[in-house]
Amino acid sequence: MIDASALLAVAVGEARLGRAEGGIPIGAALFDSAGTLLGSGHNRRVQDDDPSTHAETAAFRAAGRRPTYRDTIMVTTLSPCWYCSGLVRQFRIPHVIVGEARTFSGGHDWLAEHGVEITIVDDEECVRMMSEFVEAHPDLWNEDIGD
Repeated sequence: MIDASALLAVAVGEARLGRAEGGIPIGAALFDSAGTLLGSGHNRRVQDDDPSTHAETAAFRAAGRRPTYRDTIMVTTLSPCWYCSGLVRQFRIPHVIVGEARTFSGGHDWLAEHGVEITIVDDEECVRMMSEFVEAHPDLWNEDIGD
């Protein structure tokens, strides 16, 4: 049995790194179905001046090429946006663990409708990090989510 909170801790650590670098505090990690870490990363849109470097894409890239992703779990501190939800669907990642969906409810319902198992942890630290960031940097947040 996979411990969602233990896997989420890796993504939370990445979110803290992003915040410390002056970026958006969203972290993600990709694990295999046995819970082995394949890759992790954090949102680097600000740091790299690259709008495509979301946390999930950074974790996916860090995991490297695999013949299939059908035995993986994507863990993210925040409900995935449409861009990252598309990545999950494109590569048929079967399970997404979400730290929180209060601050932003992205594509996790859509993913569930298409057979992806969604686990929402509702982690207080994830909520606090994003709430504080959105309050302090609303323009940057709106840029990140495409508003």
